[in-house]
Amino acid sequence: MEEQNKVVVNDKEYDYDELEPNEKYFVNQVRNLKARIAQAQFDLDQLTAAQNVFTNSLIESVQKSEEGTE
Repeated sequence: MEEQNKVVVNDKEYDYDELEPNEKYFVNQVRNLKARIAQAQFDLDQLTAAQNVFTNSLIESVQKSEEGTE
């Protein structure tokens, strides 16, 4: 659990405003990386869905072409 002004490390809660400058930097890095990972997963989900649509379209097209030549 992590609120904007609270940071939890190893099940211990810390007040963000009382952290050392380098610790605040690490917290900000971790928060930013979590957001970027979530965005990357979102983008990957979209790309995977699009790939599936195009793959299925290709399969359908090839099957129709084969039926036409038989």
